[in-house]
Amino acid sequence: MINLNKTTRGFTLIEVMVVVVILSILAVLVVPKIMSKPEQARKTQAMISINSLESALRYYHLDNSQYPSTDQGLEALVRKPSGTPEPKNWNKDGYMDRIPKDPWGNPYRYLSPGTHGKIDISSWGPDGTASDDDIGNWNRK
Repeated sequence: MINLNKTTRGFTLIEVMVVVVILSILAVLVVPKIMSKPEQARKTQAMISINSLESALRYYHLDNSQYPSTDQGLEALVRKPSGTPEPKNWNKDGYMDRIPKDPWGNPYRYLSPGTHGKIDISSWGPDGTASDDDIGNWNRK
């Protein structure tokens, strides 16, 4: 049974405004930190993929005593490449099922010989062009 003689107390306008101001301040401080995390996650995923590609290329090198040329590209990990250098002991199952795209939907770049080492594997990062935000096997962090 409900007692209708009791009065109920609600929140005053001032109390509601204080809560709204506190939540707004928290949002201003926290949201930028949360919003920067997806981009960091993409960069981390790009480096993980680059490491996987580099590992597959090392297996290719162990079997064939050389890396695929720049022209043969990363596709040499999926399908036996034609041209020079000829892979004499190419694994009939390949070295990868498919070549991934970077987290921004662009192909990974491959150079052999590379400008930073024997091979360079990189992503142009979020802007999709060569710039300071490029992610490569030479700048692991």
